[in-house]
Amino acid sequence: MTDYRQKYQMTPVIGWLLRDRGGMILLGILIVASILIPVGNLIVPEGSALHVPTWMMSLLGKYLCYALLALSVDLIWGFCGILSLGHGAFFALGGYAMGMYLMRQIGDRGVYGNPELPDFMVFLNWTELPWYWYGFDMFWFAVVMAMFVPGLLAFVFGFLAFRSRVTGVYLSIITQAMTYALLLAFFRNDMGFGGNNGLTDFKDLLGFSLQADGTRAALFIASCVMLGICYVVARCITNSRLGKVLIAIRDAEARVRFTGYRVEYYKLFVFTVSAVMAGIAGSLYVPQVGIINPGEFAPALSIEIVIWVAVGGRGTLYGAVLGAFIVNYAKTFFTGVMPDFWLFFLGGLFIAVTLFLPKGVIGAVPAFGSPDRQSAFSTLRKRFLNGRANEGGKA
Repeated sequence: MTDYRQKYQMTPVIGWLLRDRGGMILLGILIVASILIPVGNLIVPEGSALHVPTWMMSLLGKYLCYALLALSVDLIWGFCGILSLGHGAFFALGGYAMGMYLMRQIGDRGVYGNPELPDFMVFLNWTELPWYWYGFDMFWFAVVMAMFVPGLLAFVFGFLAFRSRVTGVYLSIITQAMTYALLLAFFRNDMGFGGNNGLTDFKDLLGFSLQADGTRAALFIASCVMLGICYVVARCITNSRLGKVLIAIRDAEARVRFTGYRVEYYKLFVFTVSAVMAGIAGSLYVPQVGIINPGEFAPALSIEIVIWVAVGGRGTLYGAVLGAFIVNYAKTFFTGVMPDFWLFFLGGLFIAVTLFLPKGVIGAVPAFGSPDRQSAFSTLRKRFLNGRANEGGKA
């Protein structure tokens, strides 16, 4: 059998994906879903058993956004050992960036008919648009801000935290404190983001009505595409030499630092990339659910994200996607059937997975479990020793 590394020597990304069975299945499902679900909604007649209702397509689109959010957390937690309990903040910031654009598109169709100011600003007697709302009447600017703002916050926060060598539970606590601080700030009416009501009553996106089935289908397809792209990006990172260093940092950070690697730079890079992915997820989430408010900053959401990853399978990427779908479908079901018992079920699920499925649902399937491989630190150690030996030989 031809070795993939030889056959795809010039295109290592293709070789990585072909060796990634779970990833190939995930990408295949996304391609099929991005075709069949919109077709089932737009073309198949409503009376047919194959018809996909608009509400179901929107619900699945929301799950895809959550899956992308879980993917971003698995990238840092599963491969670098950074347990962030504040990723909901990056998700919410991306959502607010898109929400600001959608609010600017309402124009004079709002309740107060002001072509420049959103309704909540008119209600609060604001006379002019704040400077940080400038530019959000352009779609491309909102998309850039949905990635730039979470990325910038993650970069500044990570630079200070990782440079100070804050790790473990202490890092988790300060990430949770960060998102809680943002929650309190966005609740304030004078912040200019709608206070506790947030941003809502969106009308259209790029001139297309958000209530139209075609727009909903386009958002669903966009969610599938972005999840697929972000998965490929994450897989390229984890399979590269950079990824080996990240895994080594996860397993033995002090020893990696001893070998001469600037650990904080690696952690800062992957933390920032993860935040950008979370921001993209938030920007896709808002037009599909029709609202964004400070509740998305709640620390409970960030904790739930960790549960999604743990249930699906930490350190696999596709396991995080599966976990997001499993937990959120269970949430939809139980909040409708037994709303008072949902939190008990969620806690019991997390305990059961921790005790009986430490590698998650994916880890219970032998075909998709992580293959036995040499530890990343051992690989880095050999490279370091070989380099020292070569230097000694030259001397």
